[in-house]
Amino acid sequence: MPPEPPAHQIRATHTATTVTVYQAYSPHLATPAARDNRFPPAWKRDRMTWVKPSFLWMMYRCGWATKADQETVLAIEITREGFDRALSEACLSHYAPGIHPDRETWRQTLASAPARVQWDPERDTHLNPLPHRSLQLGLSGPASRAYADEWTVSIRDVTPLARRIHALVRSGHDEDVRALLPAETPYPAGPLPHLGA
Repeated sequence: MPPEPPAHQIRATHTATTVTVYQAYSPHLATPAARDNRFPPAWKRDRMTWVKPSFLWMMYRCGWATKADQETVLAIEITREGFDRALSEACLSHYAPGIHPDRETWRQTLASAPARVQWDPERDTHLNPLPHRSLQLGLSGPASRAYADEWTVSIRDVTPLARRIHALVRSGHDEDVRALLPAETPYPAGPLPHLGA
C-alpha cells in the first residue's frame, strides 16, 4: 500500500508549462467556453471563481455533473506561471495560528489578496473524505481576470468522462475507474508556508 500523502499537498495533472484545474458550470457558459477555448463575455470576470486541481473533488462538488448549474465539467489547462503567481499571492481563507501572527493581520492580508486557498478533504472514487487535503484556489479581481483572459491555454468539456467514470463506480468496476481517472501527481510548487504547505 502506498504511503499516505502529506496532509497539505497540491496534486494535479501538469506538464512542464501547464497545470489542469476543474470547474463546473451550466451549459450556457461551459459550451461556448469549450468550443472557443476561452471563457465567454458572460463569464463574470469580477467575481471570485474557485478552481480545483483534483478531478474527484470536482466530482464531489458537482455531484458527478448532476447539480443545478454544474451540469458541465470543464478541464481548464492554465499556465504554471499564472498558477504559481496565484499561489504566491494567496492567503488562507481562514485564520491559522502559527501561520498568521494574529487575526487582524490575517484579515488585512485576506482583504488585499487576489487569491485565497482552502484545504478540503480529498475524496475517493465513492466521494468519501480521505485523511489528506485537496487544494481549492479562489481567484478574484485581477487574478480572476488574468485566469480567464491570460492564463488559460485550453478548455475541454470532460462531462462525458465524468459520467462514464460515475457509471463504473456505481457498477463496482474499480479497476476500470482507476484506469480512466486523470493522473494527478504532486505539483512542484515548493514550500508554501503562508498556505500551510
